Amino acid sequence: MKYLIAISGPVASGKSALAQEFIARFKAHRISTRQLLFDAGAADERQALIDTGKRLDAETEGTWVRDGIARYVQQHEATHDVIIVDSVRIAAQVRHLRQEYGSKFVHIHVSVPYEVAKERYDKRAGSSDQAVPYDVVRSDPTESQVWGLDRIADRIVENVNCEPPSLLALAVAGLGLHPRTAEQCVDVIVSGQYGSEGKGHICAHLAGGYDVLMRVGGPNAGHNVAYPKYNYRQLPSGTQSNTDAKLLIAAGSTIRPTIMLREIAQCGAAGRVVIDEQALVIEDWDVEFESSEGGLGTIGSTKQGAGSALARKILNRGEKPLLGGPVRLAKHHPDLLPFVGSVGRELEDAYSSGAKIMLEGTQGTDLSLLHGSYPHVTARETTASGCIADAGVASSRVRKVVMVVRRYPIRVGGESGPMDIPIDFKIVSERSGVPYEEILRTEVGSVSGNQRRVAEFDWEQLRRSAVLNGATDIALSFSDYISIENRKADRFDELTDETREFIALVEKVANAPVSLVSTRFERGGVIDRRNWR
Repeated sequence: MKYLIAISGPVASGKSALAQEFIARFKAHRISTRQLLFDAGAADERQALIDTGKRLDAETEGTWVRDGIARYVQQHEATHDVIIVDSVRIAAQVRHLRQEYGSKFVHIHVSVPYEVAKERYDKRAGSSDQAVPYDVVRSDPTESQVWGLDRIADRIVENVNCEPPSLLALAVAGLGLHPRTAEQCVDVIVSGQYGSEGKGHICAHLAGGYDVLMRVGGPNAGHNVAYPKYNYRQLPSGTQSNTDAKLLIAAGSTIRPTIMLREIAQCGAAGRVVIDEQALVIEDWDVEFESSEGGLGTIGSTKQGAGSALARKILNRGEKPLLGGPVRLAKHHPDLLPFVGSVGRELEDAYSSGAKIMLEGTQGTDLSLLHGSYPHVTARETTASGCIADAGVASSRVRKVVMVVRRYPIRVGGESGPMDIPIDFKIVSERSGVPYEEILRTEVGSVSGNQRRVAEFDWEQLRRSAVLNGATDIALSFSDYISIENRKADRFDELTDETREFIALVEKVANAPVSLVSTRFERGGVIDRRNWR
């Protein structure tokens, strides 16, 4: 427990609304003094509750609130940052609570002008209080004392022209419950070429060092993991590598519900995943539209509907849809609702608790809608800055940008866009010693299933991508395509001389260290040279 917060305020000032907002925002536990009166034997009737409260105040000099909450605090202080006492009504109750809980105690008084309180009270529909005029309620000696508790409160919030979330923001300002400074706690993992660099393998290796795993993008990008073997299309690639981490699907994601729900079930992620309420749903129409004759096949699209869904989100903001049907967000889809929440709030909670967060990007830098070779691009911004925008993460919170590159960049087969110097996989096989047939089995699209194209390493692409992404670290994948001997390496000095020379050049051109080297697609197949964790 960080704080025990006692709320005071006149009848109809908005105390209960503030208490409920505390519960919704901080998962606070609320202790009602009404419950304490029941514990003391009061009947569930307004006058009986008032009389019992007055009697206890007289008999105990206000200690009954302090003593009554003790067992509830003991039950919940280990699992809740905030415990709310709703509400205190005399100065003696406040004094005893302050003496008991010291620096953890905060008294918040909700003030309201008399005219506003009376109007709210009179508008209460079906309330048991309606039989008693507001002036009679206010004239009660105890209620009269409540109006003066602002003089001893730690903070006063005026509930006029103020919705409950705003009232809460005022009430907790400076308490440190919301993150106060932009701590650098988010590491972004992006692909530096055309995608399929093995980002999933790297993310699964890194996942154990994080409290939160987050993903942007859509089902058009499959991320393969060796252990446990899985092809992630919607969930973070470390989902089964770190079974304690919270899993977040950002607002900028596009969701194919059948794929998402299947992955949640297969990976046992139901208790950990939060899908942002504003994430976009891909409809059947989107997939059919992209697969139609003369559609997106000419640019190498995987035709999973993500681009069409995003186009509809932009065009269909008016009353009448201009493309396809109405837009549905995650909060509108009944099958997704059990997992829907506010990822923004989840991130704020993570920031406040000092959690480490890994943000997994999507596709490759040179598929960027803005910076790639248009029209052979994807439907979104794929650089680190685009990923953090999709995730709702401020740039000042980014600690590391790990850019994954592979020895030989690939693109999907067909007319999927330009590459620097195209070559054949037979050349890769001859140079590396990896069997040609094995390479062909490996180099097919994880979603499309199409044979890939391959090219020589593009040093200008590396340099440009490092600048675009602000790469702090490089992860080199497919080092076995330099030499099959690298599959035996567990330490950097066990890599071949050619490999270490290549890595040295990568570091010079990218102006960033090669901190991770993938040697083989299996558990333990990454050499980790990081000087950070």
